[in-house]
Amino acid sequence: MGHQDKTRAAYDGVVELYASMFANRLETQPFARNMIGTFAELVRGTGNPRAADVGCGPGHLTAMLHDLGLDAFGLDLSPAMVDHARRAHPSLRFDEARMEALPVEDGALGGVLAHYSMIHTPPGEVPALLAEQVRVLAPGGLLLVSFFGTDGPEPVRFDHKVAPAYSWPVDRFAELLTGVGLDMFARLLHDPASERGFLDAHLLARLP
Repeated sequence: MGHQDKTRAAYDGVVELYASMFANRLETQPFARNMIGTFAELVRGTGNPRAADVGCGPGHLTAMLHDLGLDAFGLDLSPAMVDHARRAHPSLRFDEARMEALPVEDGALGGVLAHYSMIHTPPGEVPALLAEQVRVLAPGGLLLVSFFGTDGPEPVRFDHKVAPAYSWPVDRFAELLTGVGLDMFARLLHDPASERGFLDAHLLARLP
């Protein structure tokens, strides 16, 4: 199997445990919570509140975006995660999708949230995923991407509890955002919320 198939199978197998661990996770992560709130405020300010939670998992952040005033929907590679999200949040839309081929028309969205959803993607494939997220953004649309940050010069592969993952030098990831045509205008780095020791990194960018 390719890495996507392995990742999908791994998440299909841990849906209930993952959902129970992360449903209220942001209650103890004020930095991430407030960065998402800032993202939602800025998306509302574009006049286009439609937003995708790409790699939505059990749907808790999709619901948060909805509560923050966005017309939010969730997309995820794992059919079991999508099924859980639909049951947990029946009033919201969730669809199975691959990140390299989002089922969204060109220039349709005011915002895209990618919250630790590209961490399992090999570094060489990340630019294509970012380009796809740019494709679905309207001019002035916002992307908030969160990931594990590292101080080294290169991405670092590590053994994530669900599937192999990568941490990124923050400046390198910021260069990827500018490379796909985004203006990166805010970053937040803070001490880790887990035992892995990586920084938690959040980058906010806008499509001109």
